[in-house]
This record gives sequence, structure tokens and C-alpha cells, in this order.
Amino acid sequence: MSWSTPLGGGGEFEVLRQVFEQARQKGGVPKPGAVLIGPGDDAAVVEGGWVISTDQMVERVHFRTEWLSYVELGGRAVRAALSDLAAMAAEPVGVLTSIAVREEGGAAVIADLMQGAIETAATFGAQVLGGDLSRLPEGAPLVMDVVALGRTAKPLVRSGAEPGDELFLTGPLGGAAAAVATWEQGREPEPSARSAFVTPTPRTREAQWLAERVDLHAGIDISDGLLSDAGHMSAASGVGIVIDVPAVPRHPVLRDMAAVEADRLALSGGEDYEVLVALPPGAAEEIRELYSEAFGTGLVRVGNVRRGAGVAIRTGDGELSVVNSRTGYNHFR
Repeated sequence: MSWSTPLGGGGEFEVLRQVFEQARQKGGVPKPGAVLIGPGDDAAVVEGGWVISTDQMVERVHFRTEWLSYVELGGRAVRAALSDLAAMAAEPVGVLTSIAVREEGGAAVIADLMQGAIETAATFGAQVLGGDLSRLPEGAPLVMDVVALGRTAKPLVRSGAEPGDELFLTGPLGGAAAAVATWEQGREPEPSARSAFVTPTPRTREAQWLAERVDLHAGIDISDGLLSDAGHMSAASGVGIVIDVPAVPRHPVLRDMAAVEADRLALSGGEDYEVLVALPPGAAEEIRELYSEAFGTGLVRVGNVRRGAGVAIRTGDGELSVVNSRTGYNHFR
């Protein structure tokens, strides 16, 4: 095991690189064989094929309480955490939830959050295994953190993409970002866009299905935006990535938007929780129709892997241009 998987660009990831280096120099040395995949991928993998990840939702950063109910928020937090398991093609087993709420009405808020978490975990074959509760001072933002636990005999990683591979997405992009943009304009989003934000589908079943049928070389979930997350796959694998802009599947709500705005939301919007996978050339041809029949969405080819570094986009006229893969969501710009 290398100490950590290389990350793409962005202020948030510069901070993480410093943390990983500090841990490498001053942290404890893992027992031989105990840690199979360390920091930098979608999740850590430890002995026995156990996959562990953590994800948090912070009020006024990831959501606003006027956008969704507490039951919906609890479910969404679990969905986002399980998406990291999907990126590793792991089977969900359980989640741990830590919640910090303001004292006034806190018991009712916790009950609603946990209702959403318990029901959603069960939907994807997992159980709530425990967690922690804390009281916040008045005016502090609500926080919900979810640790996801899964297992797999063959974890899918970001670092396996090879020149010549083809890139596929498990579903459409841009709906969640369109909902957020509409809310921020003071309007209510179109129902299907709202659903894309509130109840995204972590592609756990889809990723396991693919892993059983084809040789998946690399994978990553789309949480920060396609270009940003493709940048992490590029850095981890030491390759260049080309995204064919016209081929990127878009949520239907983007059809009525100006092309520039639709492209921005699809390529950099984030919060979609689809999975980008790298496959050997031609490997997907025999399974794409079966995938659509099984899951009601397309497995869409959106680009390719080449020698080099970084992310480039190919427009409709065939022109290639290198892009800044830091255009997705970034907590520390």
C-alpha cells in the first residue's frame, strides 16, 4: 500500500495533502496487511475487504432547512455517504450517524433525521449501527456526519485508469445543481430537479453489477463535479482524461437552459452521486443494453483516457482544450 492516493487540484485538496503528509511523517505505521487502501480514494479499505468512508452535511454549506425536511435530510446524508461505497464497488453493510443540533426542538429534529437515515439505509441493504449526539449553541449550524461501512473482495480504486480506456457514467448530471441554483434565486425547483438533490441514488447496486460483468479499471463518484472528480482520477492514475462534452448525459431540466449554463451545471455542478468508471476499449458494448434494462438509466460513454496528465474537453466540433479541473465544488478556494 502507498501511504496515500494522489489528489487533483483545488484548495481543499491542498489542505488534505498537507494533512496526509503530516500523518505520513508523524502518524503510526499501519500493521502489515491491516490497511489495504489508505487516504486519498473515495474510501479506505482494511483487512478483510472492509470499506470505510465518512461524509458530513453542514447547514448553510451543504443544505438549507427551507429546502428539505429533516427526514429528507437524514436520508440524503446517508445517500451521500453510501455513494463513496458505490465508487469502490462495495456492498453496503451499515452506517454510523453523528448529529449535532441546537437544543430547542432538538429531540424532534433528531427523531426526524434518524427516521430518514434508518429508512434510507434499509433501502440500500444497510443498517444504522450507532453514532453520537451533541448539543449546539444557539444559532450554530446543524451538522450530520455519516460513516459508511461496506465490503468487497476487489475494491474499485481511482488509480487504475490506463491509456486507451473508455470512460462511462452511470446516469445523468446537472439536476441537483439546477435545483440549488433555483433555490438560490428564491424560487422552487422543478420537482424532478428537487428529487435529484434530495434523493440522489448512490449507485451501489449498479457498481457491483458492473464489477461482476466487466473489468473495471477505475472509478470515482461525482460529488464535486465531473471535471473536478475526473481530475482526481487523472492524478491518481497518472494519465490524461478527455471528456466529450456533447456526450455527457444531462438531467431533463437542463434542456430548457442556455447551452453555456447547461454545460456548466452538467460538467461542474456536483451533488449528482453518479459514478465515473474506466473500462478497457469495447468492454461495455455487450452489457450496456442489459444495464439500461436492469436500472432504468443509461451507461453512457463520455470520454477516454490518454497518456499525459490533467483533464481536457472535446466540444461538438472536435476541438480539444485543456480545462481547469478545479471548477467543481471546493470548500477552501
